[in-house]
Amino acid sequence: MKKTLLIPILFCATTLFAQEQNTELQKQRQEIFVLKQKLNNQQSVINQQKTELENLSSKTENQEKKIDSLTLRTDENVKNIHSIAENLGAKIQQTENASKDSISKLDKDVSTNLLYWIIATLVTLILGGVIYWLLGKRIANSKTDVETQIKNTKTALEEESIKLDSKLMEVLESQLKLKQEEKAPTKEADEKDHSLVLKVADEVTRILMNLEVMDKEIRGYKHLKKYSESILDNLKAYGYEIPVLIGQPYSQGLNMVATLEFDENIEQGKQVIKRIIKPQVNYNHKMIQAAKVIVAFNE
Repeated sequence: MKKTLLIPILFCATTLFAQEQNTELQKQRQEIFVLKQKLNNQQSVINQQKTELENLSSKTENQEKKIDSLTLRTDENVKNIHSIAENLGAKIQQTENASKDSISKLDKDVSTNLLYWIIATLVTLILGGVIYWLLGKRIANSKTDVETQIKNTKTALEEESIKLDSKLMEVLESQLKLKQEEKAPTKEADEKDHSLVLKVADEVTRILMNLEVMDKEIRGYKHLKKYSESILDNLKAYGYEIPVLIGQPYSQGLNMVATLEFDENIEQGKQVIKRIIKPQVNYNHKMIQAAKVIVAFNE
């Protein structure tokens, strides 16, 4: 009898113990599930912050690249103007030596003014470069709108460059007029001096090439472009001709100095003249200066 009563009691105790264990296990599982959800939420937040950090780093890197690109361009302009100052000074001296005594003093004044404009251009670009560098540093520290600041600085420098180039064109045009007012050589053996015309052609071509990469809405752009083109047209009246080479196909047989530059935008197998460093100049249908060009190609 006792054994019969003991068995149900043990069975009930075992059942209650199993139910209690099962309840505790479910509670622990529920806690683990809640912890996993919290962990997943934390991981989502971390991933989102990581994405935002990568985007911010990418924007910062792009802004730094734009600043570096404009800095290199400013340095290149400074070097070009320095080279122009040296070459132009030598050509002006040769022109003064070949001029008549009656215009020597005026020639010297024009040369002096031209040198002043070159120095002013050089100083302006150097100051512009320094201002640009300081402005770039300030932009990086304050995290302001970098693109707007760079565009404004670039526009200001280009406007100043256009003003100086316009003055340079006036000086060169004055020298051309003085040169043409000189009497023609009395002897057939005397050779015509083309040095001033070649220098004018070089400078006008340089200015036109620079205008190609500028915004057409910049103040003074249209005036300088028309002024430069009119000077080239005026040279035709004296027997000079400057062929249009931009966009023309290039081949090895052409009489010019060419520097090849890869350009994936060019049709494969083609070679096209992309930029003029020195123009080709003809006098009375005879070439007196070979062109120096940059040729774009795509293999």
